[in-house]
Amino acid sequence: MGCPCELQLYAQTPELAQQIAQRVMADVYRLEHKYSRYRADSFLAKINQVAALGGSISIDEETASLLNYAQTCYELSDGLFDITSGILRRAWRFDTNILPDDKTIQTLLKKIGWQHIYWENSTLSFSQADMEIDFGGIVKEYAADRAATLCLEAGVLHGIVNLGGDIKIIGAHPDGSAWRVGIQHPRDKSKVWKTLKLKTGALASSGDYERCMVIDGVRYGHILNPKNGYPVRHLAAVSVVADLCVVAGSAATIAMLKEKNGEKWLKSLGLQHYTFKN
Repeated sequence: MGCPCELQLYAQTPELAQQIAQRVMADVYRLEHKYSRYRADSFLAKINQVAALGGSISIDEETASLLNYAQTCYELSDGLFDITSGILRRAWRFDTNILPDDKTIQTLLKKIGWQHIYWENSTLSFSQADMEIDFGGIVKEYAADRAATLCLEAGVLHGIVNLGGDIKIIGAHPDGSAWRVGIQHPRDKSKVWKTLKLKTGALASSGDYERCMVIDGVRYGHILNPKNGYPVRHLAAVSVVADLCVVAGSAATIAMLKEKNGEKWLKSLGLQHYTFKN
């Protein structure tokens, strides 16, 4: 998952806790292996090999479900949440502190387009070559939700899942008290921006502070607008509370992408949220 992950749970014995934890961790590792864009042997890598050629590939029910959710995000965001836009990483390399030239960005924009992919009868197809997809904005949150579900199925009623700041509450502490969850300050990693008390639900954040570069006093974050190829600028960070982590995470990212309209959009959905403006 490319981040520190943590699982806290209450069980009847240490042995049972360890057994359940191992089951949960195995599932997180499974999703990492299946959908990581950093692994040459992942299923996502196989998908993108086909996407590069403009071909078709068989997919399982889980992958189809993620694609269905990605389509929902695409529609809710007016095309701003587009999992085919990960190809812009070829231009934006935040470890170099070098801005990409506009010509490179314009070339990559032609390779982006949710309308060029479709799936039915367990087959995913790309109508255009030299594309790729990236589940990075969905899978980690989905993994947190699955981890909590696996715990509940195993009889764990109290605990918390934390996958790099994507939080899913399994249940309050046994005494009924809430979990205290801190949100990192977007501009000072040593400080806590907000502290929330959660007994149920999930929390996820999106922002320009984890992967970014500052050039001539201007911050360029990793959340890229698929319509112009450039980083969003209006909001520095968004945190959302929802029933599911995958909903909280995608809503936070969409709000970032909507820039000045992000807060209004979150309010229209009735989602508890916190925003930090640039």
